[in-house]
Amino acid sequence: MSRTRSASRTEPEAELIELRDVHQRFGAVAALRGAGLSLRVGEVHALLGENGAGKSTLLRVLAGLQAPDRGELSVRGRVVHLHTPRDAWDEGIGLVHQHFTLVPRLTVLENLALGVRGPSGGWRGGMRLPLEHVAQRAREVAAATGLAIRPNEVVERLSVGDRQRVEILKVLLREPRVVALDEPTAVLAPAEIERLLALLRQLAASGRTVLIVAHKLDEVLSVADRVTVLRAGRTVLEAERASVNARLLADAMLGQEAREAYDNAPVLGRGSVVGGNHRVQARPGHTECIACLERVEVWPAGEAAAAEDPGAEISLDVHRGEIVGVAGVEGNGQRELALVLSGRRAPVRGRAVLPPDPAFIPQDRSREALARDFDLAENFALALHRQGPWRHGPLLRWSALRTTSEKLLTRYRVLAEGTHALARTLSGGNQQRVVIARELEAGHDLLVAENPTRGLDLAASAFVHGELARLREGGGIGIVLLSTDLDEVLTLADRVFVMVRGRLLEVPAAERTRSGVGELMLSASAAADEGVEKEAWPGDA
Repeated sequence: MSRTRSASRTEPEAELIELRDVHQRFGAVAALRGAGLSLRVGEVHALLGENGAGKSTLLRVLAGLQAPDRGELSVRGRVVHLHTPRDAWDEGIGLVHQHFTLVPRLTVLENLALGVRGPSGGWRGGMRLPLEHVAQRAREVAAATGLAIRPNEVVERLSVGDRQRVEILKVLLREPRVVALDEPTAVLAPAEIERLLALLRQLAASGRTVLIVAHKLDEVLSVADRVTVLRAGRTVLEAERASVNARLLADAMLGQEAREAYDNAPVLGRGSVVGGNHRVQARPGHTECIACLERVEVWPAGEAAAAEDPGAEISLDVHRGEIVGVAGVEGNGQRELALVLSGRRAPVRGRAVLPPDPAFIPQDRSREALARDFDLAENFALALHRQGPWRHGPLLRWSALRTTSEKLLTRYRVLAEGTHALARTLSGGNQQRVVIARELEAGHDLLVAENPTRGLDLAASAFVHGELARLREGGGIGIVLLSTDLDEVLTLADRVFVMVRGRLLEVPAAERTRSGVGELMLSASAAADEGVEKEAWPGDA
């Protein structure tokens, strides 16, 4: 017997899914204040809003992960009460989480098999995972969708982009009627984003309903049939795609006054609202070199890669007063480069000369940047505790740390109950604001930033871009920006590089456009996919 309770409705079945008047509070924070959402069969529906607007909370209600304080959910006209994710699955609702839910120490195939029954409906071989059955289904779904994966690879060795593909495939294996995706494009390269958006259209054409949470308006406008906008926990707009444009959506998300301030920001790196094939001119007269990599190898293949390709060696100088941009498809070495530049990892070979204690904004904030069960002042202290204003001899000056934390929460518009709020209670976008505020405030000579605006809304992204430009203009810091967002790199960087299979290739000034850099990234993506296709699945001869 299903644990989902339902009640009949007399209204016509105009919608597949309806959420009505949903309210949800977390302590003093009202995440949802009467939000609503309707989903139709065979459509791609985009859910938009600022960080903290309630998007992820509404998805959690839809997926059975969060019981709302008040509100109603109906499926094909039946009011249902979802108490667990299994209840949502029984209704055909699957969620691809913003923060990955994979088990790092297990292989891709083992992760895909978790919670999956064998073909007879039960477990095959007692407690053994039905790996052969899952492998067969996964291979079929991967071939049909183009989601290339490495089934035998341990998840903790995968890039963020690869993990994203595994998460999506894991949901599709259950053949849901509704596929909800929370910020699925945040860590993907342009070519990967295009493939994912094409996949979403393919799923909708096959009769499924797709719900996507995204911040980039160009992605939304290119793929969605309808759009819903949340602001401060309320639904403020629901419209057909043909009746809206980027400016109208930005007004709905931010409010007209905030949107006008966003439009007047000094930096153009706003993705969808501006975008385009703009070029960035190199800035002359850079000052002192503060970081130097001499014939360094960073790619995981290490010595084997160097033996086959001596070009895997990297030499790079970073100067004060410049932003060095590094673009590339995940898995080509930019992650390892970021760890070496930030002093978190020694190079495989070569010499790295770095300033002491570089500032670091990692791509995975939940695992590498924040102590989720520490409060916000304690998280700020992780980067500020060595500096004079916030310590007295061996002791920390907690009153000064909390005062600074309060100022940073205000300046970076972090939605939180205060400095005593635990980091895990914040939305993903607000967690990212905390990390960025902390690292920029620390005042180090070198800042290494991996996808710093991942999960941030339009206004927050523009603010971060402005802060990076301000630090650059001040001339006292060197910045290395590693990002899968080409607009971000092209807008901000003085020099642009692409990582391709462990090599760092500088992009000539004439090719610093989306199309020019994209072609270099595509060559890396094709090489990576070729390797995936050659990996054997269980049961192959």
